[in-house]
Amino acid sequence: MRSIINMNEDWRFIQEDAGLPEQLPGDWQRVNLPHTWNAIDGMDRNGSYDRGRYWYAKTFETPGQPLKGGRVYVEVLAAGQQATVYVNGKEAVYHEGGYSAFRADITNLCRENAENLLVIACSNEYKDSVYPQSADFTFYGGLYRGVNLISVPETHFDLDYYGGPGIAVTPKPDAAGNATFEIETWVTNPDENFTVLYSVLDAESNEVASAVRPASDTKTTVFVPDATKWDMDHPYLYTVTAILQRRNEAYDEVSARVGVRSFSVDPDKGFIINGKETPLRGVSRHQDLLYKGNALTKEDHYRDARLIKELGANTIRLAHYQHNQYFYDACDELGFAVWAEIPFISVFNKDPAAHQNCISQMKELIIQNYNHPSILFWGVSNEILIGGISEQLVENHKELNELCHQLDPTRLTTIAHVSMTPIESPIHGITDVESYNHYFGWYGGKMEDNGPWLDQFHKFHPEICLGLSEYGCEGIITWHGPNPACKDYSEEYQALYHEHMAKVLDERPWMWSSHVWNMFDFGCAARDEGGVSGRNNKGLMTMDRKTKKDSYFIYQAYWTQKPMVHICGRRYAQRAGEKTEIRVYSNQPVVALYLNGKLLEEKTAEKVFVFEAALEEGLNTVLAIAGDVKDSITLEKVEKEPSIYVLPEVNERNEGVANWFKLAGDLDLSAPMEFPEGKYSIKDTFEELAKCPEALAAASEAFKLTMNMTMAPGEGMWDMMKSMTLETALEMAGSLCPEGFAESVNAKLIRFDKK
Repeated sequence: MRSIINMNEDWRFIQEDAGLPEQLPGDWQRVNLPHTWNAIDGMDRNGSYDRGRYWYAKTFETPGQPLKGGRVYVEVLAAGQQATVYVNGKEAVYHEGGYSAFRADITNLCRENAENLLVIACSNEYKDSVYPQSADFTFYGGLYRGVNLISVPETHFDLDYYGGPGIAVTPKPDAAGNATFEIETWVTNPDENFTVLYSVLDAESNEVASAVRPASDTKTTVFVPDATKWDMDHPYLYTVTAILQRRNEAYDEVSARVGVRSFSVDPDKGFIINGKETPLRGVSRHQDLLYKGNALTKEDHYRDARLIKELGANTIRLAHYQHNQYFYDACDELGFAVWAEIPFISVFNKDPAAHQNCISQMKELIIQNYNHPSILFWGVSNEILIGGISEQLVENHKELNELCHQLDPTRLTTIAHVSMTPIESPIHGITDVESYNHYFGWYGGKMEDNGPWLDQFHKFHPEICLGLSEYGCEGIITWHGPNPACKDYSEEYQALYHEHMAKVLDERPWMWSSHVWNMFDFGCAARDEGGVSGRNNKGLMTMDRKTKKDSYFIYQAYWTQKPMVHICGRRYAQRAGEKTEIRVYSNQPVVALYLNGKLLEEKTAEKVFVFEAALEEGLNTVLAIAGDVKDSITLEKVEKEPSIYVLPEVNERNEGVANWFKLAGDLDLSAPMEFPEGKYSIKDTFEELAKCPEALAAASEAFKLTMNMTMAPGEGMWDMMKSMTLETALEMAGSLCPEGFAESVNAKLIRFDKK
């Protein structure tokens, strides 16, 4: 029978490219897996992180083989981003792609009756043919999911096909309440003596169906009467087991937990599961944790899933790569509709080798995760039009979409469009359903632009099933104030933004899905904004999972049935002024607010209750009661609010814009813009502008003033956005770009000759 040996303990690691050792090094650091060398610098505010090729080593004894001809495999559950595996000095396998499992048959490399040396070289260095090329998150390096040895008889369920489990199960419900389970396994080295025994167990471990097939022809269909369906409210799981049998002896065994469900998406009705219209409303999730990086344990993954369930979400977009099997398992068990995708993101590489890497990562994603009932959508790309569109890019998408349907005709394909993707773009209509990443009210425009834009797209493309794959804004729990505004990074503005967005989505059930960006703050070493470097702070919770921001609770009010009430602004604890606003979120119809033990007011509202209170000198207790649930906070009335509440950059930005116009002097900003040949302009990309230091300096200053982000070679988001024109960037900024600003930038740029 198959034996799986966990290899996570007592490795040797060196954070330098030391080369292949001949024996276990005595002077390397001792580490246990999961492990990443970017656990600290991947989000530590220094603006960069270590991207190198580093080495892991461990010894092991060759597993005993009870049967002649048995095989030994090494299984690497993920290695960021490229890895080469050596056994006793010989290369066993090389793998590209940092988020999927891979294996190698190392039988012929192992020594009999002696120790073996296993060495793995991991690299998170940039490689031109491997995605992601550049993106808004840290590419952690290391063996961050663990390593196993697998010992199997010579005849066994397949271990060689794209890291897959060797079994695929497709449950299909019928109109009478029954289900058929289409089951297939793949057997290595079968002969006429082997058969495959299938068994289907319900959630109480009762066998409800079975079948037997010859090992050379394993495909079968079994009938399950009165099948219980899987959905997000009742995630019922069956277990399908396959035993490889030779006469009276079981040689190998694999299993899969599966769910019976049907689903579809309609442009006007939205998402439908098991015949019931159910709008998908949820979050996106990255896989890292503060000062752990992406080296998470099973407990970490399950805690994340429970926090999302507590929020009331019924869907998760697992951005922007294949996640840990533990998390998919948690989604199966807790009930989430999952969007799973590959890291074909932001920067398109025309190299055919890069496209082959996309294909390989898509095959691994689908083959390794086919059996998870929670996965309903395969995502082919994210914001890939940042650098513009081409015929090759469109064709590559068509090929990826077709590949998904070839490998898995049971699920739907989807795509996440960057906000400026035109409504009439040829990229539309390729995938089964589509979504947009929109940040109106943060990177540009106003939050009130979201609803009209969605309605306009729906009217123009009534045939397209539309979702919102990303939306959000930064919320840093240090920043507060009575007048929250876009780009002040305050917890209050983030809450107001999500109040608006939750209502926009609630009013549009025809939208098949929405995913808040993001459930948790996450590591992005290239970022430096809002007073916090090295992180993206759009999470509804902090990166350490310790604090739920106020924005978390507006979704809980919309999405949960369990009675709840939450008083906002508890971290805005010291307040000045005669009166202060107190906002309360609840899924109950009536909220009563008490100040210092006295009823202030009782209000009827929908999710958001707004009160005005005059605080007394010193400390004040605030109590909200909604039916049987209560919440309280303490506020202090002060003469002057702490300076720490206001981000210094907010005032600096406003002054910077004013100074920009002063320096523009006597430019006629009402005149039509000119684009003289041989001169730089806002129509040039940042990469082209970088050829002239003066032109780049002007463009970078303008970008910093509008978007509060740095654009310079080797800094910030340069690699991801260098192919974007300044004109596009200023259009993204929308209302953050004052009237005449683009004209003034262009007037400065046309002074410089092209190099």
